[in-house]
Amino acid sequence: MIELVYADNGAQGAAPSFMGILPPLLMMMAIFYFLLIRPQQKKQKERDETLKTLKEGDNVVTTGGIYGSISKIKGDTVVLKIAENVKIKVERSAINGLKNEP
Repeated sequence: MIELVYADNGAQGAAPSFMGILPPLLMMMAIFYFLLIRPQQKKQKERDETLKTLKEGDNVVTTGGIYGSISKIKGDTVVLKIAENVKIKVERSAINGLKNEP
């Protein structure tokens, strides 16, 4: 019985070399980059550009879902008019995007 265990143990193949593993690993990293990282960077760049070009009178929506019209911009603070005689201050980074209607 012990002889069978030893005989089976000798039938194992050699471990794959690092050069055999490297091409599939590099391909997986490239796919990961082009499907996940690059689109996110592009989206972030577009959002940053939108935030830089905000101006008074633009209709926007905040990350919290509040719709309003920009009435004043001072540095990183934006004053939104969300209703008649109702204004709120938000950070410029809290603006999610531009909207056509308030």
